[in-house]
Amino acid sequence: MLLQRRLNERREPAYRAGQVWAWAARGVTGYSEMTNIPGELRGELEHEVPFSTLELEREATARDGTRKALFRTHDAHPVEAVLMHYRDGRRSLCLSSQSGCPLTCTFCATGQMRFGRNLTPSEILDQALHFRRAESIDHAVFMGMGEPMLNLDSVLEAARGLPDLGITWRRTTISTVGWLPGLRRFVDEVEEPIRLALSLHAPTDELRSQLMPVNARYPLADVLAECERYFALRRRQVFVEYVMLGGVNDRFEQAQALASLLDPRVFKVNLIPYNPTGFYKGSTRKAIAAFKDVLDRARLPATVRLTRGRDIEAACGQLAALSR
Repeated sequence: MLLQRRLNERREPAYRAGQVWAWAARGVTGYSEMTNIPGELRGELEHEVPFSTLELEREATARDGTRKALFRTHDAHPVEAVLMHYRDGRRSLCLSSQSGCPLTCTFCATGQMRFGRNLTPSEILDQALHFRRAESIDHAVFMGMGEPMLNLDSVLEAARGLPDLGITWRRTTISTVGWLPGLRRFVDEVEEPIRLALSLHAPTDELRSQLMPVNARYPLADVLAECERYFALRRRQVFVEYVMLGGVNDRFEQAQALASLLDPRVFKVNLIPYNPTGFYKGSTRKAIAAFKDVLDRARLPATVRLTRGRDIEAACGQLAALSR
């Protein structure tokens, strides 16, 4: 880490890096605001250590208050992050773990991009810090660009820094499409009460493999078994993300299959109106309501997620695709 190297070269006290981080986590906009750090050191850091690992390229604000930022890394890879406001007062971040994604889910704009690389813990945290400089934040989901379980070490290191920004572990969620090696590690190794979400999107292996090629490698039964093991060990429900694709995965019999597939003690379903990226159409409100009604009658917990930021291309990868 460049900051730590510079501090070591100057033989600064061991606590100095912690002071810098505490100020950054509080939302200051630069070294000049860190009043308990010597002025000479602040000046040197200003010139030698960039305050962020990311450069803001573009930012947009939706009518509903959703803010989306497109950044570039030092080696020009695109990274997106979103801040969503909710009526109950929540301010939730959607963070990226990779630039692009190698898993090519067919409904996802990020999956249509070229994969760049894994992000470092600093690059992940700097997404959150960008929004923290403007306002307080209290929830985070690793559900932006990339598959978090392919970059689990960096994701966990970043997640462990989020409480300093105001986001507790219980209000942090890591999502996966079902990358089993990372998911097993998450279940076995993570002691903090970080939540788990599964991007499911289909109730059968046949359809899911069409939508999400990863399913051919790690089929539903194996992925769901790992989620059930997480529940058994942690006693925390797993959120299931199910994007509603018109005429693809939203039929009555598919809702019945989903209700039969998922244990209502273990899983809670979030039905997501599709933010179109060009390949599919979203389900109608009527179809979504009918689908949810089947889940309700099966007593499988289900909610319909509010659509946020549609007027600013807030789906993963859309802003980066527009800037190419």
